[in-house]
Amino acid sequence: MIEKDFVQEGLRRTRIDEYLEKELERAGYGGMEVQITPLGTMVIVYAERPGMVIGRGGKNVRSITNVLKTEFGLDNPQIEVKEVEVPELNPKIMAYKISNMLQRGMHFRRVAYSTIRRIMGAGAQGVEVTISGKIRGSRSAVAKFVEGYIKKCGEPSIRLVEEGFATAELKPGVLGIYVRIMPPETVLPDSVEILPPKMIIEEDGDVIEEEIDVETEEVIEEEIIEEIEDLDELEEVVEEESTEEVEEDDS
Repeated sequence: MIEKDFVQEGLRRTRIDEYLEKELERAGYGGMEVQITPLGTMVIVYAERPGMVIGRGGKNVRSITNVLKTEFGLDNPQIEVKEVEVPELNPKIMAYKISNMLQRGMHFRRVAYSTIRRIMGAGAQGVEVTISGKIRGSRSAVAKFVEGYIKKCGEPSIRLVEEGFATAELKPGVLGIYVRIMPPETVLPDSVEILPPKMIIEEDGDVIEEEIDVETEEVIEEEIIEEIEDLDELEEVVEEESTEEVEEDDS
């Protein structure tokens, strides 16, 4: 019973996402989150242009709220609209932009490369754009464009890589557009961070750790070199004295 409810809830959220994507296409829809609260259901909508989501006098957002309550059965739905700070790092928005450019007649390679440059310029670690359908002629084909580093398999590819999908309706047929982005703040499980060296100082029984900056490190290296030179000079003096004593004993 619990598994059935879980599946039904997932299907309902998918249907809500598809409805909002179709309804808020012109507003630059960038995804949504559903949170269950004691007061009802909070739906957080991310968009490139929040004003178009809200509408004049809140008309549009009230209409969406009624649809979520009547057609999708949400308990006391409340919509919160948030602006997408960097649209170039949102795969849904970028997939929609690619769809618009393709429908305006631009060549798919030019569209893909220009989109990748924008995404990488925004700081993404990696991006993958896939366009499938009748892109070259009467036969279907798949064109994939990749730049940077992006996880392709395993749990990190699901948890750390964001995905977006859109369609473009052209005369030869419908094209499918997938955009996968690895955000700049992503930390991979196998990443290694090298910390700066620390100097441990004991003062009155207390241990104090201080980070060694470049200047301090250079001073320490100079002191070590001076100590080594002093030791070398001391060894030379000791060797000379021992040699003189041996010569005196022989005489």
